[in-house]
Amino acid sequence: MPLIIKLLAQRIALGLILLLFVSGLIFAGTMILPGDVAQSILGQSATPEALANLRAELGLNDPPLQRYIQWLGGAMTGDLGTALTSGADITESIGKRLSNTLFLAFWAAIIAVPLAIFLGLLAVRFKDRWPDKMISAVTLASISIPEFLIGYVLMYLIAVKLRWFPSVAMINDGMSLGEKLGAIALPVTVLTLVVLAHMMRMTRAAILNVMQSAYIETAELKGLNGFQVIFRHAFPNAIAPIVNVVMLNLAYLVVGVVVIEVVFVYPGMGQYLVDHVSKRDVPVVQACGLIFAAVYIGLNMTADIVAILSNPRLRHPK
Repeated sequence: MPLIIKLLAQRIALGLILLLFVSGLIFAGTMILPGDVAQSILGQSATPEALANLRAELGLNDPPLQRYIQWLGGAMTGDLGTALTSGADITESIGKRLSNTLFLAFWAAIIAVPLAIFLGLLAVRFKDRWPDKMISAVTLASISIPEFLIGYVLMYLIAVKLRWFPSVAMINDGMSLGEKLGAIALPVTVLTLVVLAHMMRMTRAAILNVMQSAYIETAELKGLNGFQVIFRHAFPNAIAPIVNVVMLNLAYLVVGVVVIEVVFVYPGMGQYLVDHVSKRDVPVVQACGLIFAAVYIGLNMTADIVAILSNPRLRHPK
């Protein structure tokens, strides 16, 4: 048990160090964004004196290291600052946007993860036969097409031509769950298609690797049918790599939804980030980048921890 605790503590510490490093990259990246925040707030007709006063008021003349330490200290206490262009509290604004993004990612994951595992099991059962080849072809085609193109095609066919679902995925607190699900049907479909192929192929590869083991041959000699051998004996021993790829794709569902949210005008974190990048609202961009990084690193760290707990070889390295 002490060894497991040590390994888990190491993974958590590594994740926190990585997040600290990424926060520095995010801050440095926003510093080199083109344009002038003060100019974008006051407009092109602002006088040099007004611009200088606003820069001093916003702290834009402070040394970069001092500004980074102040920003990081605030972020660690839950204070992400104030939006320069609107004066709104960033933490409060992001809270609603983040919940919308998580809502979208949750329903995409609910569909994509079980479907990918089922298709992976099915592909293994019919390895090198037409079901396996058809599943691989369809999923590879879906991942090869850019998600914005899939989004626009579905929008044209399903929203414009068939009028089954709305083309704009707008949700609000006054909507019922059914209304919200109808509104996000198209972006959820696109996200599912985007992450499905990777999870399915990794599930297939992990199970096929386990199928080469001697105990699988023993199970087959006992007379168990193909699905029993795969589901009861191979699948449980392939959990670790499958969990890793699932976590990576869940991270993408949260972090990589920027394009989908812009395409479907969805009021999530991605849309919020894009809106404020165009305004050069640095505190908002920094806050969104830090939250995306924290989610991505956290899910990857969770995958490492699950792999350690499920794989004895990782708990007792040679």
